Amino acid sequence: MSRPLNIAYSPCPNDTFVFDALAHGRVPDAPELAVTFADIDVTNGMAERGEFDVLKVSYAVLPWVLKDYALLPCGGALGRGCGPLVLTRERGAAADLAGRTVAVPSERSTAYLLFRLWAAAEVPGGVGEIVVLPFHEIMPAVRDGKVDAGLVIHEARFTYQDYGLVSLADMGEHWELTTGLPIPLGAIIAKRSLGEPALRDLAAAIRSSVRMAWDDPEASRPYVLEHAQEMDPKVADQHIGLYVNEFTADLGENGYAAVRGLLTRAAAEGLVPPLGRDALSFV
Repeated sequence: MSRPLNIAYSPCPNDTFVFDALAHGRVPDAPELAVTFADIDVTNGMAERGEFDVLKVSYAVLPWVLKDYALLPCGGALGRGCGPLVLTRERGAAADLAGRTVAVPSERSTAYLLFRLWAAAEVPGGVGEIVVLPFHEIMPAVRDGKVDAGLVIHEARFTYQDYGLVSLADMGEHWELTTGLPIPLGAIIAKRSLGEPALRDLAAAIRSSVRMAWDDPEASRPYVLEHAQEMDPKVADQHIGLYVNEFTADLGENGYAAVRGLLTRAAAEGLVPPLGRDALSFV
């Protein structure tokens, strides 16, 4: 590769943990990276505009971008027991959300698709207004009564009680109970125009970076904490433990089934365009 690959991923601990060795040139014979940090709602838009060679995006955006980008079989985030939560000020039932206002971080997110699939099954008549807010504003908005409920992801699983909030429902739990599959959250995609050899080399390099992080977690710690936005180191460790797992090293049969299952169900609800037959295939 004659130039560095332009890559954008989030400053979240799971992404910096995964890409530390690769971003710092410690993976032998790996392509050089030029890294940009951006939250996933931003990288989703970058993918739709075709702006970067490699991106960490929500699985929910794949139906709009797979013509130009290939889904890599590694580096992303799937898991169990790690789904988005619907938070409220007081305990209640799912039916209480009927007609209510719910804040979400993005309408092009896996969290949103999981929420809509859950609401279609559990909230008679459906929820009311959807308000898109930056992730860090959602819990304060629920706490302050600006919205009735909020959909949260990532480290909010560990911190929502600090805002005096309660978990009304776990979207991942609902997904796992109804499908038996892991929860597909974030994907790594790369431009098809890079060519098959470059895509294979990139996937191999990402796998090596993941394994190096597992073999020596302390090596990645400065990079993780530098970008963790003052997150408590213990929360950062919990975050990594939850989102970096066997599916990060390789999607495997269950990983692909989870992605296909989510997007097929979402398409049936009219939330995303239908996938082509071979859209998820890697080179």
